[in-house]
Amino acid sequence: MTELLIRFLIGGLVVSVFAVVGDLLKPKSFAGLFGAAPSVALATLGLTVAREGPFYAATEAHSMMAGAIAFFVYASFVSWSMMRYKTKAFLVTLCAIPMWLGVALGLWRVWLT
Repeated sequence: MTELLIRFLIGGLVVSVFAVVGDLLKPKSFAGLFGAAPSVALATLGLTVAREGPFYAATEAHSMMAGAIAFFVYASFVSWSMMRYKTKAFLVTLCAIPMWLGVALGLWRVWLT
C-alpha cells in the first residue's frame, strides 16, 4: 500500500511538471504526450531502483526504450498512411498493430535477450 501511495505521489508531481512543460511548447497537443508516459515511467523506475536494485531497473529501462521505439514506428506509419491514403483512423491503427508487435518483439529479441 505504501509503494502504491509513493508511486501515486511521484507520478502526480511529475505529471504536473511535464504538463507545465507541455503547455509551454507548441503545439498544445504536446501537453498530453508529456503528461502521462514519462511520469509513469520515471515513478516506476525510481521505485524499481529502490526495491529491486539498479541492474533490474536497467533492464526495465531498456524494455521501456524498446517499447517507445516500437510505438514511434507504429505512430509514424499510422500518421503517414492516413495522410497518404486518406484512410480511416480505426482501420489503419487496427491493421498496424501487428507491425508494432513485430518491431517490439524484434527489438526485444535483438536488444534484451
